[in-house]
Amino acid sequence: MLAGRRADSLRAMANPTVTPDLRLHRNWRCDRRVGYGPAQRGVVDRKSREAAWNAIASWPGYAPTPLVELPGLAARLGVGRLRIKHEGKRFALKSFKALGGAYGVMRILERETGEAVADIVAGRAREKAAGVTVCCATDGNHGRAVAWGAGIAGARGAIYLHEHVSQGREDAIAAYGADIVRVEGTYDDSVRRAAEDAARNGWIVVSDTSWPGYEEIPAWVTQGYTVIMGEAMEQFGGDRPGHIFAQAGVGGLACAALAPLWEDWGADRPLVTVVEPHEADCLYQSAVQGRMASGLGSLETVMACLSAGEASPLAWAVLETGADAFITIADRFSPEAMRILASGDAGPPMAVGESGCAGLAGLMAVAADPLAREALELGPDADVFLIASEGATDPAIFEDIVGMTPGEVGEDS
Repeated sequence: MLAGRRADSLRAMANPTVTPDLRLHRNWRCDRRVGYGPAQRGVVDRKSREAAWNAIASWPGYAPTPLVELPGLAARLGVGRLRIKHEGKRFALKSFKALGGAYGVMRILERETGEAVADIVAGRAREKAAGVTVCCATDGNHGRAVAWGAGIAGARGAIYLHEHVSQGREDAIAAYGADIVRVEGTYDDSVRRAAEDAARNGWIVVSDTSWPGYEEIPAWVTQGYTVIMGEAMEQFGGDRPGHIFAQAGVGGLACAALAPLWEDWGADRPLVTVVEPHEADCLYQSAVQGRMASGLGSLETVMACLSAGEASPLAWAVLETGADAFITIADRFSPEAMRILASGDAGPPMAVGESGCAGLAGLMAVAADPLAREALELGPDADVFLIASEGATDPAIFEDIVGMTPGEVGEDS
């Protein structure tokens, strides 16, 4: 009985802020003294991270994305230092998804053709790859990465888009030669339809969302994402951040940000806060309920690439006891973050998309709430790291929100 009352007390203290702008859950299941264990290594470990980085670093056009200082915004938000990694510079796709989706495709083709990834990327296995069809559901960026990877290798791609994916994002995917399948409903509906069609046609699903019996490929995708953190950890040098705000849809990016830090730095890792929109809150609900749970929101959010109602079990294996906090935020923070970054008032002008700004949007929401700042130990000397996970991947939406084209901001559309 005493143990039960103590658990109830911990849960009560874990939710210091619930407002129209911000909901915050301080993860009472996270014990930072606990090491990175077998359950987490089954998703990502040092060996798989190194393999992904070595492979991706050999691809044409690879270069580490920049780590950008934002001194003006740090002062405005009342923190000591603010750095953001600009994934809008990632290959030609302008999104971190280029790492996971394309790497997943290459690992699949390696398995299916028996050829080395280097030969597949170089186009020396196109005849064998032509017999493989890969497919996926997407909010935009993941499908673009899968289509890009399939196109490089000579495989066929079939990309499933739910009804809320913009025409601009569809056009960007189709430009890589993939077949487009539109699905009525939400992202989760498109996930189910892609899986059904793949089973019927003998295709291979490339997803960062796992389910029972489907774990190997999502793990490869997540391992590709860890290149971001590998680069960042080198770029930090001796100046390690104390906080990370990592946006999440099904949880792949947040998992890939946390896993290397937990495995390599242990209890000395930064405090990691997972950020979701109010209306797509599956990880927040899972944390609050202490088990995998579906989101309770409508899934209608300006942060469209985070519109997921169900978390990935693989990502949850890392985030469940490794993430320090989970927050959800009102949509209004994302457009504001986009405009601030584009203006140049934060630091060098940056064109970042509505989902790519979600980590910054979460920081802005917390910085404006004294109780939340206290709960997350976000003081005036805090050193914060963010990931701008996408550039202006839909230029029309970007211009509509920001009032400038990416070119006017100083970046190509």
